[in-house]
Amino acid sequence: MKTILILFLGFTTIVVGAQDLPYIEEMKLFQEELNKEFKNPDKSPLTRREQKRFKGHDFFPINKSFRVEAKFIKSQDEVPFKMKTTTDRVPIYEKYGEAIFEIEDKKYKLNIYQNHRLRKMEKYRNHLFLPFTDLTNGEETYGGGRYIDLSIPDSDTIIIDFNKAYNPYCAYSSTRSCPIPPRENDLDLKVEAGVRTVNH
Repeated sequence: MKTILILFLGFTTIVVGAQDLPYIEEMKLFQEELNKEFKNPDKSPLTRREQKRFKGHDFFPINKSFRVEAKFIKSQDEVPFKMKTTTDRVPIYEKYGEAIFEIEDKKYKLNIYQNHRLRKMEKYRNHLFLPFTDLTNGEETYGGGRYIDLSIPDSDTIIIDFNKAYNPYCAYSSTRSCPIPPRENDLDLKVEAGVRTVNH
C-alpha cells in the first residue's frame, strides 16, 4: 500500500509539472523578449557600452502563485489627470478600472490606467498600464516601483501576472522620464516575482 501511495504521489507531481510547462515556456519567452529589447539599439535604455556588457535581467524564480485572476471593475466618469513622472513631463492618464484579487488569503486592490496619447494609436488602443510599488522596492527590486502591461479585458476579470513585472527605463538611465506609481498602488506585500534589481 505504501509503495502504491508513493507511486501515486510521484505521478501526481509529474502531471502537475506537465500542466505548468506551457506557462513556464510562456514566461521564459517573455524574459527572452525583454532581454532582446535591451540589446536592441533602437529600443534599449542602455548605452552602447552597457548593451555590450548586458547579460540579461536578473529575474525572480517563476512563481505561478503571483499570477492572479482579479475581479475587474471598470471605472465610470473618471476625470483625466496628469501623472507625475521622474522629470517635469506630465502625461495625461485616466483611471480605467480597479483590479481586486487575493494572494495568500489577503485581499488587495490596484488601479489600472490608460494613457490618453497612446489610446489614439491603433497599436495601443487596448493597452492598459499598471504601475505599482511593493515591499521589495529598494532592496530586491528597483526603488521606484515596477510596471505591468495589460490589455482591456472582455469580461469582469483580468489576469495580472507579477512574473511579468518590469523596471521603468529610468531605472537604467537618468535621462529617461518615467511615470511614478500613484500612492494608491502601493502593495503591503513582497512581490517576489518579475525583474529584480538593475543588472547591466
